[in-house]
This record gives sequence, C-alpha cells and structure tokens, in this order.
Amino acid sequence: MNQSMHIRIQSASPPLLFPRASSSSYRSCPCYVVPMEASCNAGIMSTSLVSRCSLGGKRTHYVHSGQQIRKCSSQMGALVTSRESEVAATPAIGDDKIGVLLLNLGGPETLDDVQPFLFNLFADPDIIRLPRLFRFLQKPLAQFISVVRAPKSKEGYASIGGGSPLRQITDAQAAELAKALHAKDVPAKVYVGMRYWHPFTEEAIEQIKKDKITKLVVLPLYPQFSISTSGSSLRLLESLFREDDYLVNMQHTVIPSWYQREGYIKAMADLIEKELQKFDNPEQVMIFFSAHGVPLAYVEEAGDPYKAEMEECVDLIMEELENRKITNAYTLAYQSRVGPVEWLKPYTDDTIIELGQKGVKSLLAVPISFVSEHIETLEEIDVEYKELALKSGIQKWGRVPALGCEPTFITDLANAVIESLPYVGAMAVSNLEARQVS
Repeated sequence: MNQSMHIRIQSASPPLLFPRASSSSYRSCPCYVVPMEASCNAGIMSTSLVSRCSLGGKRTHYVHSGQQIRKCSSQMGALVTSRESEVAATPAIGDDKIGVLLLNLGGPETLDDVQPFLFNLFADPDIIRLPRLFRFLQKPLAQFISVVRAPKSKEGYASIGGGSPLRQITDAQAAELAKALHAKDVPAKVYVGMRYWHPFTEEAIEQIKKDKITKLVVLPLYPQFSISTSGSSLRLLESLFREDDYLVNMQHTVIPSWYQREGYIKAMADLIEKELQKFDNPEQVMIFFSAHGVPLAYVEEAGDPYKAEMEECVDLIMEELENRKITNAYTLAYQSRVGPVEWLKPYTDDTIIELGQKGVKSLLAVPISFVSEHIETLEEIDVEYKELALKSGIQKWGRVPALGCEPTFITDLANAVIESLPYVGAMAVSNLEARQVS
C-alpha cells in the first residue's frame, strides 16, 4: 500500500542544506559524510557528491546467481568499513553539545491521521511538481488527492493495527543510538524529525535550539540516497537553516547515505541468513530484494543516484553472504509504483509472477530500502505480495524483518556519527552572505 505519488522532480541535482565539500575531503571521510566548509557555496549538492565513484562503473544485470562474479567490487568501490582506531579514539568534545537528527518519512498513527498525512505528502513539491504558472494549485490538488485516496489507505492501515508503527520504531532507534553513543563516551542527544507527520522536522529543530546544541549530525534513515526521500528532507532543512540565525551559525554535517557501511551490510546478511534457515531447503530459496521505487525520470533525467546505490547495496550484501558460503540465486525489483508515469523496473509484482512462471517454489522477500516496519512492509509485502506469490505458484514464502534496533546496525550508526564529528563545521559566512544578497 504505497502512499507516494512522484510526478516530476524539482531540480536537476539533489538538494543539500549544507555547502558543497571538496572531492578530496569527501573521499577522505571514512563514512562518506559531507564536510561543512564555510568557504563553499551554500545549499548546493552535486550529484557526484552522493553518487560517489559508484555511478561510473558498469554493473551486471539481474537476476544473478549467487555464484556469478560481481564486477562492481573492483569498478564501484569496496565496502566501507569503520576505522576502528578512529572510532575507539573519542573525538574531542569539550564544551560542545552534540546532537544527532534522524530523518524519516513519518506515518499516520491513527486512522484519523491518514487524510492529513496524505495531504502533507502530496503538498510537497518534491512529490508532485506543478509548472510555475500552476503552483498555486499545489495545496488544492493535494487536498483533492488526499481525500480521494484516504479511504483505501485507511483500509491498509486498519489491517496493520490502525496506524503506522514508524514513529514508535524510530523513537526506539533514537533511544538505542543515544545509548550506543554514550557507551562510546559521546554524550549526544538524538532527535527524530519526520517529513510528513509528527514529530515534524520543524519540531525537532525547535527542540535542538532549546537544548542549545552546538554540533549537529544529520542522519537520514534511508540507507540509499534519493532526491524524493533524503533529498526532500534535506531541502526542507536547508530552508529552515537559511531563515534562522542560530542554525546558520551552528556547526553541522550530513551523512547522505550509508548503504556501503560494513555494519549495515553484516546486519542485513545476518537477518537473511537467519530467515533462510527457516526453509526446508535453504539453498533452493530465491532471495528477493524489494526496494521502494521512484519514477524513471528521477534517475535518467535528474541524475538521482538511487538506482546505482541500490544495486551496489544488493551486490555488497550478496558478497557478504558468499563469504558465509551462501550462494543462493537472487534478484532485485522495485515496489510501490503509482500513477501513469514509468517507474524503475523490474516491478515487484511483475517479477513475482515471472518467478512463479519459471518454477521458483521458495521465495525470501528482503525489504532493502527500509530500516523500520511500516505500511509497505506490513501490508504491501506481507499481505499483497505474499498473496500474489502464492497465486503465482510459489509454495513457500518468507520475509526478512526490517532492521529496527538490531544491535549490529545501531552500533554501526553510532560509529558513523562518531566518524563524522571531525567534519562538522559552520556555514555562517556563506549563508549570511546569501541572505544579505537576497
């Protein structure tokens, strides 16, 4: 049950609330954070910054056998590992008050929240973009779509308990991340900012200001970067920072994506390995990675690195499984498409039908772009796609849970935050200049 309707992208390059980092300093950072350099142009993020070297290499096509040679390892960069010596050495904190802002989509907590949540979603110009002359229709159109879609969406949320568990899970992740950071002698406060429902990003920012945070690490809870997810949240943050003197002068950095990190890859492999053992013949199970889709134009016209990052992420997980002597066949498809435009292919529903026609009998679904359970895992995958799979001739179905608060995953996020601290900086000069010019 998808809630998004991406019509067109807003700009040809992904947004960032912070200045552009130099390529050399960007490559030197162990967790691929974006250093904040006040001398750089504010508010610009080039596609190459988030896509890294991975966009330049050739890739093999899906479906892969687990025994095939993966070319991406040499052409697209190796797994990003935590530098243990750097993580072990606690960064100098002094009098700084460190904050971590976790960004996520948000979701309705009750059935009454569904329609206003959908309104917020469709009122975002990163989701539906209208020509300049018709932008005054943005909110009326969002109101119309949200009212039309609300009844069906309510049915989906009712089937999973009457609301999205996303806030509860994200709050738990924030609490566990704070504990992990404190255990590493980094007494950071962790905040949650949702894009389309409470606690809104604006609410989190107000609390950050009240707590007088002096160093902020922005961490989107999307492993792979897309202009429609992390990009939209960062664009909102950029607008908030430009309007606030405190925020302009606060030191900050952002980790745009982290799908290559060793802890994340190992945590995903652990979950897959565990679920495979529940099948009678684990080696015969097709591993089915299902990622949230985006319109094809995002990738082909706007240079969104999402597809390349997703494919590399899957390859890295399968390489980790191969190291454990798990060589199952696997494939990647994209779910949750909506509207008349073409989305990334292959589509999840079409692929499930094709696999059934090819004689696949056991399928393990892996929600690869989600780190929390929500409507697209609990209803779309667990109900709709499972039913489709069984109708298509697939006899045994399994699903890997979202990472949630899995300890290896949380520890790796803590390491990513610590590794990013030496790269925080203010953009006061560039932003103030931009505001004075305007």
